[in-house]
Amino acid sequence: MTNWTRNTLFLTLCATAVAATVTTAPGVARAAGPEPEPVPRLDWQPCELPAGTTGPAGQECATLPVPLDYSRPHGRTVPVAVTRLRSDQPEKRRGTLVVIPGGPGSSGVQRLTQKGAALQKALDGAYDLVALDPRGVGGSVRARCGMPTADRRLVTLRSWPAPGGGIEENTARSLRTAESCAANGGAVLRSFTTRNEARDIDRLRQALGERKLTVWGTSYGAYVGAVYRQTQPGRVDRMVLDSTGDPDPARVAHGWLENMSRGAADRFADFAAWSADPAREAEGLRLAQRAEDVEPLFLALAGRLDRAPRESGTPGVPLTGNGLRQALQNALYGDAAFPAMARLIQEARNAEGRPTLPPDLAQVIPDEDASLMVAVICNDVRWPGPASGYAEQVGADRARYPLTAGMPVNITPCAFWKDAPAEQPVRITDEGPSNVLMVQSLRDPATPYTGALKMRAALGDRTRMVTVGRGGHGMYLGNGNECGDSAVTRFLTTGHRPAQDTHCADRPGPGLPFGTAPHAGGAPAPR
Repeated sequence: MTNWTRNTLFLTLCATAVAATVTTAPGVARAAGPEPEPVPRLDWQPCELPAGTTGPAGQECATLPVPLDYSRPHGRTVPVAVTRLRSDQPEKRRGTLVVIPGGPGSSGVQRLTQKGAALQKALDGAYDLVALDPRGVGGSVRARCGMPTADRRLVTLRSWPAPGGGIEENTARSLRTAESCAANGGAVLRSFTTRNEARDIDRLRQALGERKLTVWGTSYGAYVGAVYRQTQPGRVDRMVLDSTGDPDPARVAHGWLENMSRGAADRFADFAAWSADPAREAEGLRLAQRAEDVEPLFLALAGRLDRAPRESGTPGVPLTGNGLRQALQNALYGDAAFPAMARLIQEARNAEGRPTLPPDLAQVIPDEDASLMVAVICNDVRWPGPASGYAEQVGADRARYPLTAGMPVNITPCAFWKDAPAEQPVRITDEGPSNVLMVQSLRDPATPYTGALKMRAALGDRTRMVTVGRGGHGMYLGNGNECGDSAVTRFLTTGHRPAQDTHCADRPGPGLPFGTAPHAGGAPAPR
């Protein structure tokens, strides 16, 4: 899962898109039932972007009607916001690439707005680019749990234990949230699932008139992409899974959260080295003389804030120890966030003045966004119940991974979820054509390398994996390097993959050539 600022769309890009009309088209796939399933026709209009926002020239938006319940394809429909960028070189076009965002909670419309120009440049006209806002996000159908304001801050929506490790407050809040969602969310909230997102993607494929889609899924979106390919194996041309978690059906969602303890520990070394570099001295951001001193400094500061929170620049929202820990977790996603994190630490260490909170800590998460973030992970799979030893797990995890203080293994609303999952998680297998490429950081704070190896093993010979020496979350055209980006671009445009799993060192230039330093047998890379 990604942090809230990455996962939540504040301004809907497609709010004014004209709704699609529904017609019946011949020759389309039939749903269960005696009659053909109606295929939507999309009425594309220029996207109306919020003031001050710029997107790629020619970006269009529309509304895709999808069944609320796919077992009743002719029943109620709900709107899903979609967007596209046509190939700027039609003579080179080979198909349509769907961009699947992370989360749960990220907007595909926003993602294409941010990445569309870079994708067009990298792919050189090979694809029309499309994306959708998953149910519950942005311009798509929404639902509310009716969660109180105090429960909709990031440090409360995430189950950070009390300073001493107690989980009583987390337990009460989790029960309260689950009961609110059961009372107020209704059928729409219950429809927020990974399987339905995969079905909605295939609905978009039908509406576009495409026989197959090429897929780029990042983080949770990589899991969505893997589920789409597993359930619609004949509908995927090429697939890139970027920053991937463990797909084991027994560990879907709660296993991903647990893995973030290891992920933060893997990644913190990058921040420590950066903040101890003498180059930070002139910037006023050097935290210690040696990298190995940064973690003790951080933990001591978080402990002081546990005991005595600091008044911040946001009235009524102090900087607590857990607030500092959450800010760190967010900052580990990309090196670009390191300066702001170091500045926050310096401000918190200074007895004078008030620390400036990052926006994601200062703001209240809208009810619709918070509801979606909870619903998908709870609807997808049954979590361990409240009597499953959460307190003991928190104690052990705090001792082993102090940077995350037990949060990743703590109790959540899913422990009290009222509705059993409507469907079992999809098991990802090695069946089908070999047309998948994985790209993965060795030091990913959200989907650590150890979890990605599980996806690699599940897919078997269907995939190859390119690891990248740069730390962070989201590699392609983001935190990665030229070598990793080139491997993905080459696969998407030519279909060529490395013959074996390959490593791209974090250094200027093209990196290691294909076939160099493979992770034979899935052996862990050196840390």
